[in-house]
Formats: sequence, C-alpha cells, structure tokens
Amino acid sequence: MATEKPLNFLGISGSLRKQSYNTAALRAAQQLLPPGVTLETFDLADIPLYNDDVREKGYPASVEKFRARIAAADAVLIVTPEYNYSVPGVLKNAIDWASRPPSQPFDGKPVAIMGASPGILGTARAQYHLRQSFIFMNAMVLNKPEVMIGGAATRFDAAGNLTDAKTGEFIKALLVALAEWTRRLQRSHS
Repeated sequence: MATEKPLNFLGISGSLRKQSYNTAALRAAQQLLPPGVTLETFDLADIPLYNDDVREKGYPASVEKFRARIAAADAVLIVTPEYNYSVPGVLKNAIDWASRPPSQPFDGKPVAIMGASPGILGTARAQYHLRQSFIFMNAMVLNKPEVMIGGAATRFDAAGNLTDAKTGEFIKALLVALAEWTRRLQRSHS
C-alpha cells in the first residue's frame, strides 16, 4: 500500500481570551494528532469587523492571510465557545470575511467542529449554528464524532492543560475521523 501524503490541518479557536478552554482544547488537539497529520493554528485577534465597503476596496492583510491559510490547509478544525446560545461574534465575523468572493476557501473544504464550555451542553447550540453556516459555504463538515466538552473547568487544569483522559480520547477520535474524511474526499476528487 502506498504511503499517503501528510495532511496539514488549520486550527481556529473562536475565543480571544488567553485562558480560553477552547484554545486549551485546540492545544490539546495538537498533542493528540494521528500519524501523518500536522495542525497549525490561526489567531483571529487581528481580523477587523466585517465591512463590505472595505472588502470592495480589497481585503485587509489579516483577512487575506486568513483566507490563504484556509485555502492551503487540507482541512480545518474549529474549536468554538458558545455565547448566548450561538456562535461567538469574533468567530462568525472571521467566517463572514472568509466566505466572500472570489474563491471562497471553505468551498469543498473538510471541516470538523468541537467546543468546550463550563456548562453541561458543551457548545452544542453553537456547533449546530456553525454547521448551518457551513452548508451555505459548501464546506464538507464531518458529522461524527461530535465533541462537546461540557464542564470544561473539571477537564483542564489552571494552566490550560487537558487533564481528562476520556475527553482526550474524544478529541483524538475526532482528529482521526477528520483525517480519514479528508483523505476520502481527496481520493474522490483525484
């Protein structure tokens, strides 16, 4: 059997907070990758508020970089908090910038979603709203496994290290499934 080419995932945390459980979960994902997969991250802090008047004159440099990183990645892993039963504004804003023409980079892109929350539902509602947005963008969202990390304060230590082995197993299963999904989609397009 031929060796498969390495995969590069782009990881995005939907939180700007330094002590974010979602950024901590993204760091944990970097340590739980299956063989042959790398995971680079993108910080959304420099993405300005979406303004179509600005876009018509050209994308800001931070948005160009974000769009290029999405396009270059084999797949995208989004780790989202849940704010007011939905997607945090900073994440939705970045996705709105990326989704504009030309060459919308989420089109056909494998995407996996997970999230962490102090609450019991572990970002379920935010994840479902993201899935709806990605339907419009024609992203190839991985349906299962779903990773919704509830009670996040009990799963990470004060330094943001994942301490819950079962949560690590869930994250690893998602990453393995994303790698398989990505390779399946690549084979179907070759």
